[in-house]
Amino acid sequence: MSTLSLNSGHTIPQIGYGTYATEDTAASVAQALKLGYRHLDTAQMYENEAAVGEGIRRSGLDRSEVFITTKLNNGNHLREDALASFEASLQALGTEYVDLFLIHWPVPTLYDGDFVSTWRTMQQIADSGRAKTIGVSNFTAEHIDRLITETGVVPAVNQIEVHPYFPNDAVRGYCREHGIVVEAWSPLGRGDEFADPTVREVAQQLDVSEAQVILRWHLQRGDVVIPKSSTEERMRANLDLHSFLLSEEQMAAISELDRGEAGRRGGHPDTFTG
Repeated sequence: MSTLSLNSGHTIPQIGYGTYATEDTAASVAQALKLGYRHLDTAQMYENEAAVGEGIRRSGLDRSEVFITTKLNNGNHLREDALASFEASLQALGTEYVDLFLIHWPVPTLYDGDFVSTWRTMQQIADSGRAKTIGVSNFTAEHIDRLITETGVVPAVNQIEVHPYFPNDAVRGYCREHGIVVEAWSPLGRGDEFADPTVREVAQQLDVSEAQVILRWHLQRGDVVIPKSSTEERMRANLDLHSFLLSEEQMAAISELDRGEAGRRGGHPDTFTG
């Protein structure tokens, strides 16, 4: 599986498995690992860290073989809350460390807009060795500028909404300029992009699924993807992305599906509080 280098000195698998709270999370995680996934994405907000940890144990894999990401919940930004909740995450996951710990949202309308202090707490956690790499999620260029200007520490990752209808290229461009790896959440949108005529045409040309086309588009743009699925067939297909390539023309055609802000499906980083 391909990996990308992080500014922390570590690497991250480019294809991950996104999780969410369901009755069969542990079983889905174990199945994903059996199929070959080695990167799991969870969060305090999802309330499924314990199930993700159980899935890893069921897989029989050594902890060192699995890249685990979790995220700080929006209600835990104050220093003591962040430290306590991180310890709780480690306990729930059943691990002594995580590979990547992210601030889930900047929530600039809360805490007097002070997400910089939260970032300093994240650095303290990283210095302890219990988070090998730290980063952010849903941060705009302006938010990251504040972090860098006030602390001098550049996030390793920015996990943001990215899909063909909302490629988020302004934030992606900023991240590239600063050596920040972009990780796409909701990489397949909400599924309605599968019916887009352009996506369907490319899928037919390459004899692959619409989801595979979109995920391959992400990979060729250099982003990490974390698609979600509990269906084994789709899990397999979402992992099978290296047996074909999109041409420059196909890449451009999908990129032209950009709908700007009208394509955004999730909350806006300037106002979302979760």
